[in-house]
Amino acid sequence: MGTNARQAGFTLIEVLIVVIIMAVLAATIIPQFSSSTNDAKESSLKFNLHTIRSQIELYKVHHLGKYPSFDNFVDQMTKPTNVNGETTGANLIYGPYIQGDIPANPFNGSNVVVRVATPGQVPTGPNGEGGWQYDETNGGFYPNNPEYYQSSGK
Repeated sequence: MGTNARQAGFTLIEVLIVVIIMAVLAATIIPQFSSSTNDAKESSLKFNLHTIRSQIELYKVHHLGKYPSFDNFVDQMTKPTNVNGETTGANLIYGPYIQGDIPANPFNGSNVVVRVATPGQVPTGPNGEGGWQYDETNGGFYPNNPEYYQSSGK
């Protein structure tokens, strides 16, 4: 073999060009994935709101025009009830309106239900800790995360 034989491989310039191209691609693709994550959370939030609100209205129809009470909301929505909203005793012929637990708010991961700050009024922001806000005076059910109130999600 001669002394002028070249070794196979990439030059430093070729490697740098590939690294720069990969960095540019990553910078354009990664933000698109993060926005699709928020879109999925918003979609899940809207679906959960629609489902729970419709089940609250069904509860009202079955219980002589009364909404679930705040103090017994989870039990009244997830267990069979009688016409008076009791979850124990005889004639438990209504519900459960939600199978399992109250779904978690996809933005904060909490399924805890808290009272609205001002009963009878649509909340304008989160109220303490929890995933959801509930108004027993009118059956209003709302998310309890700031992202909902910063967007036009109402």
